Amino acid sequence: MATTNPQTAKIPVWRDERILKWIAQIAFTVTIIFFAELIFSNMAEGLSQQGTKLGFSFLQGAAGFDIAETLIEFSRSSTYWQAFLVGLYNTLLVSIVGIIFSTILGVILGVARLSTNLLVRWLSAAYLELMRNLSLLVFLIFWYLGVFLKLPRVKEAIIWPGEIYLSNRGIVFPWGLPTETASTYRTILLVAVLAAAGVGFVLHQRGKRTGKSPLTLLWSFGVFALIALAGWFFLPTAPYMLEFPYVDGLRIAGGKTFTPEFMALASGLTLYTAAFIGEVVRAGIQAVSRGQVEAARAIGLNGFQTLRLVIFPQALQVIVPPLTSQYLNLTKNSSLAIAVGYADLFYVSNTILNQSGRAVEMITLVMLTYLTFSLLTSLFMNWYNQRILLVER
Repeated sequence: MATTNPQTAKIPVWRDERILKWIAQIAFTVTIIFFAELIFSNMAEGLSQQGTKLGFSFLQGAAGFDIAETLIEFSRSSTYWQAFLVGLYNTLLVSIVGIIFSTILGVILGVARLSTNLLVRWLSAAYLELMRNLSLLVFLIFWYLGVFLKLPRVKEAIIWPGEIYLSNRGIVFPWGLPTETASTYRTILLVAVLAAAGVGFVLHQRGKRTGKSPLTLLWSFGVFALIALAGWFFLPTAPYMLEFPYVDGLRIAGGKTFTPEFMALASGLTLYTAAFIGEVVRAGIQAVSRGQVEAARAIGLNGFQTLRLVIFPQALQVIVPPLTSQYLNLTKNSSLAIAVGYADLFYVSNTILNQSGRAVEMITLVMLTYLTFSLLTSLFMNWYNQRILLVER
């Protein structure tokens, strides 16, 4: 009597796991498409009843409002799209400044949290616990109303060394005004950046071949600074003339003014996010085996060398993934700028929405913009994370 081999027997369709998985995925996709179509059709019908059609042509209309802080030329006669770009650039500025300074402060706090000095350890721990348990919105409002708006009036402005003026109108720094050689100097700076990148690449490759970790960042910055200084002094005239601020009646003229709104948002996001980054750095350092530190000390490395050459390269594998989340949080938290009156992406978009009545289009633009920020940040950090992974042997 012939017997059927169970391995060659055909599995019924209703019991084949491979087919069932495909059926489940197709059914889920169809369901999502159905509900998306239902929502979109209901929205389009509601807009048509109001005599409105979906579209972005309204962005070419005149804005009709002013924006106090702009990185590009803007006036009331500018279009809604130009206003949107102003908010976009302002958000990018705050996010980049916040990411840079919160990272620096967070690393310092994370290392200080593990210091052998009792006072340093306690002060850093107190700061971390305080900031991590505060509401960011409440902190920003307090930081804006209780600190920056409480600075002296212009006539009693605080003057820091270097002619830096602090008043309730903002913080004014000395600033460079371009001269006729400024365009040439910008070309020199571009050459300096390329040279610094080349030196960094060569040193990185050399370190991979020799197993020694050179001060790549320091040497790259040194090359950039050397070329920049040489270009400055060899040009016939200085490319920039330093303009110092001064009190002129009820205002501070000259220099570069950073408004209280910008300073409150940028510094508030930096101080708040740095506390979370500090905890991430502390966790990454503690994840490194104690034996690694003892081995580094045994071969004669000092504390700084141990931290730079042994601890941080291994700790970065633990630090980078949660650090990415903190960068994303900082960028998205910048939308709280509306609480302090800073013209960021959400603030400007909300103004456009109120004037044009185009809620669907503007909210869609805002969501897509923040989604793009998040995806680009994640893409870069994931690339960097892959670069620093240690290959185990």
